[in-house]
Amino acid sequence: MANFPLILEYYSRKDVQKMLLEIAQNREVIGVYPTGSFDKRPNIIAYPEDILQLVKKGVVSFHGSLERWSNPMSLSTEALRSETEKLRIGWDLIIDPDCPDFEITKITTKLLIEALEDHGIRRYSLKSTGGKGFHLGIPFEAFPKTVNSKPMETLFPDLPRTVLEYLKNYISDQLKEKILELGTTFSIANRIKKKPQDIANKEGLDPLKVVSVDSALISSRHLFRLPYALHEKSLLVSLPLTSSELDDFKKEDSEIRKMKLENKFLADKPTLTEASGLVVEALDWQEKQKPKEKRHEFTRGQMQTRYFGKTYFPPCILKLLEGKLADGRKRALFVLITFLRNVGWSWEDIEKEISLWNEKNFPPMRTNYINTQIRWHKMQKRNILPPNCNSEMYKDIGIYCGDEFHENIKNPVNYPYKKFKKQ
Repeated sequence: MANFPLILEYYSRKDVQKMLLEIAQNREVIGVYPTGSFDKRPNIIAYPEDILQLVKKGVVSFHGSLERWSNPMSLSTEALRSETEKLRIGWDLIIDPDCPDFEITKITTKLLIEALEDHGIRRYSLKSTGGKGFHLGIPFEAFPKTVNSKPMETLFPDLPRTVLEYLKNYISDQLKEKILELGTTFSIANRIKKKPQDIANKEGLDPLKVVSVDSALISSRHLFRLPYALHEKSLLVSLPLTSSELDDFKKEDSEIRKMKLENKFLADKPTLTEASGLVVEALDWQEKQKPKEKRHEFTRGQMQTRYFGKTYFPPCILKLLEGKLADGRKRALFVLITFLRNVGWSWEDIEKEISLWNEKNFPPMRTNYINTQIRWHKMQKRNILPPNCNSEMYKDIGIYCGDEFHENIKNPVNYPYKKFKKQ
């Protein structure tokens, strides 16, 4: 039974009302009852009295839209998609790792934070959900205004789904290691009340079957619990946190009588599009998942692969191996992995060479990112060629292709074979 006097007292606080009204701007905001059912849609809250009137009706929580709208009250389930999209003026990326085990959810959240920081994102937000998990948020202002000449607001939900799938892939290996530090697959299954076979695959524990980070939840008019709203069942506050507070955070820290109203969620609007790099990496990763046309690949049955040492490498690859890169490191990594694999290097030798190369960069990339990329290439059943010599990729990272052996060569992989034949 909900404690309505306590709930009304909480939402009567001016500081709580202020926080809710700030995050509610340009959002559809719906009240949620103790049963988990939603109040009528569409709706908004624009004044403190709007909050109190809903609470007096029995509302316990407030959920807001991922999307920002020019006029939320014009939304309708009967409207055409094109009509709804005309109302959308932006969207925020909300990441919602979900696991029955609070500590495993916390581990996942920490790895996602590291992943965001790896990609240059600093103005992300963090909050507890008031339940068993956390929300991470990236504000719309952090994303570029356009992608492939398309306005960013029109790319919902496909682009944020791609970004989320990429981040899941990015952390999966490290997440598996961290979860297995807590116990065996069997004990983890017991811990989250699942069968061992339900959280495993051919390679053992599948971390993304232990923790759900569901991109399907990123959909039009999907809602998330607003910061400083109460959880409709636990009556815990959905409490914004700093990343430094995550390790020591306990659920009871968000009890109404204990919580401190200090932080905000999605309030820090970046002046720079610091999520641009994340978008580029996510789209590149998505492209790698697609089957390549046959003219862009070859199998060992079609072309004999022999080992070539560095004395046969083209100038562009030798220049890349010098490292000292501040920009373009991830593109350079793709070039090096594909080139070395196609001139007969073993995975062990590739990993050693890439590790030495990475130490020369300013700064080095995280080992987790490199391992993820190598693991992806290992899983491919086809050989993937590096970009052709005329690709803008080389110019973008300051690499020049060309010497006496480069004439009529389309791809760096051809260079060692031509040089070998000239001897």
